[in-house]
Amino acid sequence: LEGAVYAVSELKKGTRKKQPAPPFITSTLQQEASRKLGFTGQRTMRIAQQLYEGVDIKGTGTTGLITYMRTDSLRISEEARAAANAYIAEKYGKSYLPEKPRYFKTKSGAQDAPGKDGDRAENNNAADPEPEGGKDADAQDKNSAPDLKYGNMKEVAKSGALGAFIGLAVIVPGVSGSAVAIIMKLYEKLLYAIGNIFRQFKSCAIFLLPIAAGAATGLVLGFFGVKILLDIMLFAIVALFAGLMAGAFPAVWDELKGSRKTALRVGLFAAGVIVPIAISLIAVFAGGGRQSLENPQAYEYIIYLVLGFAVALTQLVPGLSATALLMATGHYVPLVDSVSITYWQQNPEIFAVYACLIAGFVAGLLCFAKLMNLLLKKYRAAAFFAVAGLALGSLITMFFNPEMFAEYVNWNKGQRFGPDLAFGSILFVIGFVAAYAFVRIQRKNAARLK
Repeated sequence: LEGAVYAVSELKKGTRKKQPAPPFITSTLQQEASRKLGFTGQRTMRIAQQLYEGVDIKGTGTTGLITYMRTDSLRISEEARAAANAYIAEKYGKSYLPEKPRYFKTKSGAQDAPGKDGDRAENNNAADPEPEGGKDADAQDKNSAPDLKYGNMKEVAKSGALGAFIGLAVIVPGVSGSAVAIIMKLYEKLLYAIGNIFRQFKSCAIFLLPIAAGAATGLVLGFFGVKILLDIMLFAIVALFAGLMAGAFPAVWDELKGSRKTALRVGLFAAGVIVPIAISLIAVFAGGGRQSLENPQAYEYIIYLVLGFAVALTQLVPGLSATALLMATGHYVPLVDSVSITYWQQNPEIFAVYACLIAGFVAGLLCFAKLMNLLLKKYRAAAFFAVAGLALGSLITMFFNPEMFAEYVNWNKGQRFGPDLAFGSILFVIGFVAAYAFVRIQRKNAARLK
């Protein structure tokens, strides 16, 4: 059979008539939302309630976008039916209208014909089914609490991978953990979970647990694995991560599709590109020099609290790099060198420094997560233009920061220029292809759910 030649001997063409599905009732609405979108019943009804009560649409005001969603009846009001018929006839033509109205039977067997009272799929708003400005209104789930529940182990692993990148971002120059979160479509969930950890502790903590575990793993791997590789082949390793970031950047750009490109938004994008580059320039040419962590004075502990607070910002704002900030203040190399048993034995006060950095970092996460969540909720489109600029600026700074600048100086002296550039270019391409393939898979999955 494997070597046989096959030919199509007959082709039959036919026409199948498919009847439209009945109107949604509460149970079928939840079933379809679960099957096609993976929503829980609670999330479906929360979103439906928002759409029923209405969303703000430019030029129209608060407008209800769906009919009543809590019903076990299939009845459609005559007013809603007439509005739907008029819309279909105008947009698609009268040939798409049925010859006579369709009526459906409920489970009890009674037909929901005109004049029958009871719970029904009543029309809340007989306006245009596709109101102008509906996209900008973000009427879907973007203004409500995201669903933090994990549907399967694949989603848990995805969050763990995000955490690993966040941990590595502290070590690898230029890597932005929050940019990776956007690429993985977890950015808004991450912000919400951190900002609401005390209000919804159980659900937020469960969501953050794999990310925290991944971050700890990435941090340890970064200090004891990647750091060694960086010392041996800095440019090649950075090029690999840069390829991953570049290949995944289209996922960030996808967030801007359909948004109007106003002067303000374009300006925010440009400012986003400039900010990380400016920070890198300061770090390279006006860095604070190497700071000592030994025998700190009392006021220095306050500085470490503030520094931890600022590092938290780099983990939540895409494009900002923790390594660039620490290099600019002169604390990057001392902190990396302090992670050794010998150093701990000789300088036990370093644990007080760690404690201040961690306390400031946690406080910063809580504050900045709420702030970013608020900005995305009220000014989503503008915020994402700035975020996209920051992500692009971050990609540029991966090749221009104090560590890389020192590497370029060594190249100028004739040290490993050819091999590093060749190997780094290969790794960049590999990273780019792998990340872009991941983006395309995500796009196909998203399209399948629509």
